[in-house]
Amino acid sequence: MNEDSIAVFIPIVAIVMSLSIPIVYTIADYKRRRDIVEAHHRERLAAIERGVDIPPLPESFYQPISRRPPRTGSTLLPGLVWLFIGIGFFIALWQTGRQDWSYFGLIPTGIGLAYLIYYAVEGRKQLPAGGASGAVKGST
Repeated sequence: MNEDSIAVFIPIVAIVMSLSIPIVYTIADYKRRRDIVEAHHRERLAAIERGVDIPPLPESFYQPISRRPPRTGSTLLPGLVWLFIGIGFFIALWQTGRQDWSYFGLIPTGIGLAYLIYYAVEGRKQLPAGGASGAVKGST
């Protein structure tokens, strides 16, 4: 095989692998939930035969494997990091004489601005709730 034919396989393998990861995740999550429901069903049938009632499964058993809790940290730091990386990338490419390429620095800048806008919007929503609960705690 020559280098050209090997070079064709690199993107093919990358695409196949990147598409197979979500598929494997979905299959593993489905099997996990199916096993939990089957075990619960067997337990319920055995309890009914004995005349004992058992409580239903909690909703957390039906959630996906890696369901992350809501983000507790803020988006201020990642927003500032992305913003300044984008600005630095833009300036560095502009100063090196690659003005056409420097516009790619606007991509991380936009991501940083999106984080900062989200921080501003969510911060305003959470600030009154935090201030109101603090006032209630202080008054009791």
